[in-house]
Amino acid sequence: MIKWIFILLAIAAIAALLGFGTLSGVALTGAKVLIGIVLILFLLVLFGIIAVLD
Repeated sequence: MIKWIFILLAIAAIAALLGFGTLSGVALTGAKVLIGIVLILFLLVLFGIIAVLD
């Protein structure tokens, strides 16, 4: 999932440099959503709500 975040951030940066504001915004929004999901999952694992190892 981290790989997708970096891909979307790279697309957003390149699109912004080339003047595609809408595409840049969409890619950045997707990256923000994935970052939020990753942070929530990390916190759930950190507090032991989701067990990684049985």
